[in-house]
Amino acid sequence: MSALETRGRVVGVRAFGDEVLAAIGPLGLALAADQAVVVDADPLAPPYPGERTVAAVAEEGPSRSELRPEGRGVAILPNGGADIHDVARVIDMLAGGWPVVVVRVGPDDPGVPVIPLRPLWPGFLAPAGSRAAVWQRVGARVGPPGPGPVLPPPGRATVAALLEGRRPVRSRWVRAWRRVWALPWD
Repeated sequence: MSALETRGRVVGVRAFGDEVLAAIGPLGLALAADQAVVVDADPLAPPYPGERTVAAVAEEGPSRSELRPEGRGVAILPNGGADIHDVARVIDMLAGGWPVVVVRVGPDDPGVPVIPLRPLWPGFLAPAGSRAAVWQRVGARVGPPGPGPVLPPPGRATVAALLEGRRPVRSRWVRAWRRVWALPWD
């Protein structure tokens, strides 16, 4: 993936109908970019691991190391009780120095382009509508009702690693997120 596809991008991910997907989706997108910061805009979601929070950065200001990456990888800022105005201020502070800012979107709009992430449940839970989204296979072979990439189911090891705050090893699911960066979500 070239840096041109992601450089300076700020996007949110909002998952519908699956708490695990809501937690790991933004991490998958960030890992696919190779160098990113994840900003948690959802104060109601289970908190991501991390020492500094969005609330602390909004109150105290960012440190130099928070303003730009110090190497490859993904940094995470858990919400810590920040309201949407504080989240928006922190996103603005980080957007100038990070190649990619990925936002876990909650109930409030953080003012960034949002990528809908929808599980492809079968039967009466099957998604409806024809809007573009990232579609997540959950086992059953259900086709997406609208345009957008379809991700393979994440393996157990991938889910466990992400929920434990580790980078998954050789994850087909994380690699599939790279296709998402090539699309115009703005």
